[in-house]
Amino acid sequence: MVVRTFDGGRRLVKHGCGYEWEHREPTVPHREPLRSFQDLKARFPNAEDVDREQLERVTRLKEQYLAVKPDLDPDVAAYWAKYQQIFSPDGLWTCDPRALKDFANSEVGARPGNQATFNSAWNDMGDAAAGEATRQTIEYLLHGPSDVPLEDRLEHLLSGTKPFAMTGFKEALLTRVLCVTYPDRFLTILKYTTEAGGKREIARMVYGLELPSPESVNWTRGRLILWSNDLLLDLAGEGFANRQHAAAFLWWAKDQPGGRRAA
Repeated sequence: MVVRTFDGGRRLVKHGCGYEWEHREPTVPHREPLRSFQDLKARFPNAEDVDREQLERVTRLKEQYLAVKPDLDPDVAAYWAKYQQIFSPDGLWTCDPRALKDFANSEVGARPGNQATFNSAWNDMGDAAAGEATRQTIEYLLHGPSDVPLEDRLEHLLSGTKPFAMTGFKEALLTRVLCVTYPDRFLTILKYTTEAGGKREIARMVYGLELPSPESVNWTRGRLILWSNDLLLDLAGEGFANRQHAAAFLWWAKDQPGGRRAA
């Protein structure tokens, strides 16, 4: 029976044998509520969050960088135009499957790094099956359901929730497809976070912004990849020959004295 009730809901309970003990209501652990797509996007850091002195420093670096005109590779535009056609709804299903494998291993315009997992899977599956899986992957990314945001289609392919997704065709290659298909929107920085310096590290080292961890329950990597791209593109501003030029500036700026070191 209850002998006494204390503040906060604690109770002194006595058994028939005479033994007494304090009874507490179970504590429900606090959980951060899952937030909606629009709420998360509104909470994502933006250009107004950058310290003014930091912006002034980056502006000086940009003036210094743009004083030297780059030698742009003339082969990039032609190569990307070729793959824009290949990635079109018609071209994707009529191209030679080997063109898709060649794309995954090319460094023209953006370097995806070593693709051993993809290449091993391709060789095990053979051209026909691997080409089919790669086509389906690219089709879902670029031409998937219009009611599913691009950020979430990207996440579905990264997380493995789509059974048709090609093994090894992950963040760097998916981002490279976006760079080629939408050259005016996407910077040629193919990883969100990496020791060598992804979008998250560049945001910190160049602009002093701390972007969300990809392990945070409220974010998905697909959203972080796209939103960090848009943020860096906004911050880099105008004056660059193309998005590759802007990306090259950000890569250069992160290593200049006075920036914030990677965590």
